[in-house]
Formats: sequence, structure tokens, C-alpha cells
Amino acid sequence: MNSGNKKIGIYPGSFDPITNGHIDIIKRSLDLFDEVIVLVSVNNEKSGKFDFETRKRLINESIKELENEIDISKITVDSYEGLTVEYAKKHNSKFIIRGLRVVSDFEYEWQLYKANEFIDKEIEMIFLMAREDYTFISSSSVLELAKYSQNVDISPLVPKPVLKALEDRFNIKK
Repeated sequence: MNSGNKKIGIYPGSFDPITNGHIDIIKRSLDLFDEVIVLVSVNNEKSGKFDFETRKRLINESIKELENEIDISKITVDSYEGLTVEYAKKHNSKFIIRGLRVVSDFEYEWQLYKANEFIDKEIEMIFLMAREDYTFISSSSVLELAKYSQNVDISPLVPKPVLKALEDRFNIKK
């Protein structure tokens, strides 16, 4: 995945499911890095609604829809169980990308930053602030809306492949 002195950014998350907020962070990351690896990672604190393969497929399908906007060849989707810092080292990356939506995200991200720094001071965490339109979007809130608010149009919150998957999963009638 790494050739030469490419700047590779690792964007880890559970992406259960990927949202338009995540997509925005991926697109903006391409301005900073030669390659962005979207890393579907295990978070034992969260129970996944979609399995790993489905999440990876939905991310790949969502990115494919952007081929007229961005260079999608610079994006790789992978999965990993373990520490993101270890994954970054194995893939010759010095950068972990994190999105911040609201102030309350900062405390968790700061603790994560300090833990990663303890493991390897060479790995930098890059924080990108969510655009205002995406600050309220989280995978959890999207799932809640899809499951319980059948009359709410969630299409502005998620890419088309995710919308279809949510409609199928929760029997949402169009």
C-alpha cells in the first residue's frame, strides 16, 4: 500500500454505518495525504449493526459514487482488529485522522491521542472538525432514525448505498 515517501493517512472508525459526515472527512483528507486508508476497526464498546464485510462493502460502494468528484484511487478500505497505531506502523503511516463533531468528542479523542502517543510518539493524530451540516450526524443517530422514525427522510445523512441497506434492514417503505 505504500511506495516511496507517500504521506498516508489512516482514518479509523467503526463506520456502522458510514455517514455523509465520514465521507466529508475522507474527501477533505485527500487534500492532506497522498493516500487515505479507511480502516474499519473493532470497537468492543459498540455492538455492530452491520458485520465487517457489509461495512467495508458499503464504504467501497459509497466511495465509488464519488469517482466524478475525487480521485478514488487514492482511497483504500481495510479492516483491522487491534491497535490503530500498530496498523499505521505496519503500513508506513505516521498519521491517524480523526473527525471531531462537537466539543464533547474532544475529551475522548484527547485520551485516545495520549494513549497513542504513549505507544508511539512518531504517530501524529490529525483532527478535522466536522462541517456544521454534519455535527449532529453519528452512526448511532442514523441507526436510531432509520429504526424508529420511518417518516423521517434520512437520505441527506448517508450515502445512497447505506440508505438502501438501512431501508432493507429496517423494512422502510419508500
